[in-house]
Amino acid sequence: MSFTGKYELQSQENFEPFMKALGLPDDQIQKGKDLKSISEIVQDGKKFKITVTTGTKVIKNEFTIGEECEMELLTGEKAKAIVQMEGNNKLVTNLKGLKSVTELNGDTITHTLTMGDLTYKRISKRI
Repeated sequence: MSFTGKYELQSQENFEPFMKALGLPDDQIQKGKDLKSISEIVQDGKKFKITVTTGTKVIKNEFTIGEECEMELLTGEKAKAIVQMEGNNKLVTNLKGLKSVTELNGDTITHTLTMGDLTYKRISKRI
């Protein structure tokens, strides 16, 4: 199953409490909570390029499954990570205490971030 495509955020759960726990300032949280972000994914075998655009903020990450890479977090911080693929439709990684799971089902991507007992869930549809 190929992840390649453009996806628009449809809904999200626990945005504000999760972003507060990450340490994002309140003004950024308020600006970001209603923005429909667009994720663009290019998959070439085990190589991935992911660009997430939310308003004027753009986060780009590139990685190869099973190899260490440096990823940019929502806070702008960078962290080393290894992304693994589970089955043919799930990307899993751990970054600085965050567990990230991105699952593709048909034209829907569910991205779940977990930190301690807090979970932030984003659902995006292919456009």
